[in-house]
Amino acid sequence: MPRNLEVSWPSLPLSGNEGQIGELTIAVTPQIVEKAALTRYIPVGMFIPTGWSCMQVLEIKSETKTRILDASLHVIRAKGYTATRVEDICEAAGLTKGGFFHHFKSKEELAIAAAEHFSAMAESIFSEAPYRRLTDPLDRLLGYVDFRKAILKGDLPDYTCLLGTMVQETYETHPLIRKVCDRCISAHAATLAADIEAAVRKYGITPRWTVESLAYYMQSVIQGAFILAKAQQSSEVAADCLDHLRRYLERLFHRY
Repeated sequence: MPRNLEVSWPSLPLSGNEGQIGELTIAVTPQIVEKAALTRYIPVGMFIPTGWSCMQVLEIKSETKTRILDASLHVIRAKGYTATRVEDICEAAGLTKGGFFHHFKSKEELAIAAAEHFSAMAESIFSEAPYRRLTDPLDRLLGYVDFRKAILKGDLPDYTCLLGTMVQETYETHPLIRKVCDRCISAHAATLAADIEAAVRKYGITPRWTVESLAYYMQSVIQGAFILAKAQQSSEVAADCLDHLRRYLERLFHRY
């Protein structure tokens, strides 16, 4: 008499195909697919579910990696890099340590990938923000600050910066993490520098500072605001800092 094996996977409802191995009937669930995805080779006699293509298996692998990265963004921002364990990330992602180490050799390797993942997500959000459609470059700079203030919502890990969180802990002990954080923060600052340069030309000012230094100053205010929000367990102090930054930019470009 064949025996049916059922495994619950509520977050990925992909079951439905079945295959026969001798007298054992296996319901093909995402857990089986994940195990297949974690295998670099196919042993002789290993069951391959009918209807599943290599592309589908690769999609499951990519989805698993993204779940790990997404989980790491929240856990590291909540606990810090040092206090975060691989087990914490696996628990948040709903995966085993085997699944984690298939995609990442170490926590440091994950942190580097998470920094790039966070940066890509942030740039996608900021590039589609309403202020980007403004024609005046100074309005875009002020709109950027307003947008930063508007997204100070939810718990602290929801709006604080992964890059700033990690680099404060790792700048001496993990140079590769420091470098990727620097690169990502600098890339974001460069998008502000372009608008600053355009505003300098439009408003005809002759600054004694560089556009890059002002872009970094804006980032330093934001990162400092996050530190104060953590210290006071409130976004209000961060919002106040951003208000002061907005007023500073208005005075700098003589818009009173």
